[in-house]
Formats: sequence, C-alpha cells, structure tokens
Amino acid sequence: MEEYGESDIFQHLLGMNLVPRKNATHSYNDTSLGDFSEMWYGVFLWAAVSSLIFHLPASLLSFVALRQHKMARLMPIAILLMGIVGPVAGGVLTSAAIAGVYKAAGKRMISLEALVFGVGQSFLILVISFLRVLATL
Repeated sequence: MEEYGESDIFQHLLGMNLVPRKNATHSYNDTSLGDFSEMWYGVFLWAAVSSLIFHLPASLLSFVALRQHKMARLMPIAILLMGIVGPVAGGVLTSAAIAGVYKAAGKRMISLEALVFGVGQSFLILVISFLRVLATL
C-alpha cells in the first residue's frame, strides 16, 4: 500500500493538480484542469470549503449568543447544516454549469479560476442572504 505524506494530501485538497506534471512535449508545468470532472470537482470543492468557512464562525457566534435561550439554542446546528446542504444542493449544479461552459468552449481551467468561481459562489450567496434580510426590515 502506498504511503502518502501530509503535503500530498494538502496539495490535493487545496488545489486540484497543483503538483506540476512532467510533460515531454512542453518545458513548462501544466497545472490546468482540462477534463469536465476535474473542473467540476475543483469548483465544487472550493465552494464547499468556502461555505464552511463562512458558516462555521456564524454557528459559533450563535452558539455563544443563544446558549441560554430556551428554543433558539438549536440554531447553530441549523446554520452548520446550511453550510453543508447549500453547496451539496446548489453548488453541485452551478459548478457543473461552470465546468460545462468551459468544456463546451474547449478551454482549460486554471486552478486559480476554480478557486475564484468556488469562493465567488459562496460570496454571492452571502451577499444575497444579507440583502434579503435588509428587504424584510
């Protein structure tokens, strides 16, 4: 069985193909995502991670603020579930749409673009959520 080091796991999780490949025909390192599944997984992974980064502090804050409340003490669980369910439900579809557009255009996606699209999805959800709250006031 092959042993993986800690840096190998971090490279895989953080960047999807950040480890340079040796290419016999080119002298540069190709780290772009060319397959539909690679593009989809890269964007989806960043959307899921950034969603959890946004929801985890909100959940901790609500846990501290509402721990004495009779009914609302379960609110942190709901916030964490939305941090997981949101990317699984909506992130899968939007990531597939982004990867589909890239694949249909015949373009390769740079790993940094996957990061921007994934974090951008979570950021737009955050902005829309705040705008909906302000509209109800």
